[in-house]
Amino acid sequence: MNITVAGKSVDTGDALRFHVEQGLNTIASKYFDHALEARVVFSRNRGHFLCDINMHAGRNLTMQAEGEAPDAHRAFEAAAEHLGKRLRRYRRRVNEHARGQAHLRDPARVPQEMPVMDRMPEEDEDEGAATAATVVAERPESVMHLTVSQAALRLETAASPVLLFRNSASGVINVVYRRQDGHVGWLDPGQA
Repeated sequence: MNITVAGKSVDTGDALRFHVEQGLNTIASKYFDHALEARVVFSRNRGHFLCDINMHAGRNLTMQAEGEAPDAHRAFEAAAEHLGKRLRRYRRRVNEHARGQAHLRDPARVPQEMPVMDRMPEEDEDEGAATAATVVAERPESVMHLTVSQAALRLETAASPVLLFRNSASGVINVVYRRQDGHVGWLDPGQA
């Protein structure tokens, strides 16, 4: 991992750099095997040292933590504790999400195509009828009881643009979907 230690009006000696590198490598190895880089900046504010840590821990994952203490070492320890707590919470959320998705993985079920009739039977053969789109029967899935935030998290990792779920707060069927602007939309017929 590439670690940069800098100071704003603070001298960052070899002992402080070694302490920072050792602490960040311990945190990164505990939660992520592939942390890319970290930038640690020390500064002073009204007699206290401030430590700001920005860690690029993986693809699309950047964590930030701050700490304040009477000396630079303790400021780093406070920021590192905060960073470790954030990484632990993130790792727990990812693991819980993966456990929740495990029951959905069933390779035996594959989508089956069902053709739709091109014309209605009562249409006249001489008239040029427009062809309808093909309806694809998706694999059957159970409707899960989720909160809106859990459904949005599942939508982010799913290949589907829409997720149907039963809202655990109200018990009503809800839908989350990916909007054209990149945000997640939520449809709740219970609030209409």
